[in-house]
Amino acid sequence: MAHPKHKHSNTRTAKRRTHDKAAMPTLAACAQCGAMHIYHTVCPECGYYRGKIAIVKTEAAV
Repeated sequence: MAHPKHKHSNTRTAKRRTHDKAAMPTLAACAQCGAMHIYHTVCPECGYYRGKIAIVKTEAAV
């Protein structure tokens, strides 16, 4: 395994890490209820995924 001969400066380390930031997830509108949800995931509002029911959502008693 390679070992560095000299310490990398904080600036050089920061330059390397500039591309390591987290990207915002892509959002899509649900075809059933119109709520925004992350691609390839079940809609948290209605429980549908690709036009089929995936999670049975129960009504909250008020």
